[in-house]
Amino acid sequence: MRKDCFVLIFCFVSWAGLLNAQQDTGSARERVGIVMDAKNQEPLLGAAVLVKGSTTGTTCDWDGDGAVTIPPHHTVRVGSGIAVALPEGTFGAVFARSGLASKEGLRPANCVGVVDCDYRGECMVAVHNDSDTDRTIHDGDRIAQMVLLPYLPMEFEEVGELPETARGAGGFGSTGK
Repeated sequence: MRKDCFVLIFCFVSWAGLLNAQQDTGSARERVGIVMDAKNQEPLLGAAVLVKGSTTGTTCDWDGDGAVTIPPHHTVRVGSGIAVALPEGTFGAVFARSGLASKEGLRPANCVGVVDCDYRGECMVAVHNDSDTDRTIHDGDRIAQMVLLPYLPMEFEEVGELPETARGAGGFGSTGK
């Protein structure tokens, strides 16, 4: 991880905890996380590394960390300057910002990124330029947005055959237009 990265520790509050809150801990929407300076391990009060577009918004925007120019139809990894510690049982789903995609032709190359709860490196976005001109992301430009989501743990078992369903092996377009 880069030395000038920030570390973000998410404060996860379960829905049951929200409904049964015994103490005043502030709005869950305000308690997205604590931004920490990775070098000094001290809170950075007022740091705008993650930004919510509105009070009731679903996502936190990621700012680009440094300027980078992306040639037409190319992909470049853009750092966010943050690292996160997500609660166990969750992951960060990283999506395109609609304005950046529709106005500038810039989007995450993999369309939806995933930040696993055990990942501790700098969060980066592989940004693809779908336009026919160079696009520059400036330091502090919002490059992507992240939603904190729960997941169900999976275990796999090898079997000889799968149980039958009405759909069967019907794939693309098999259920109608």
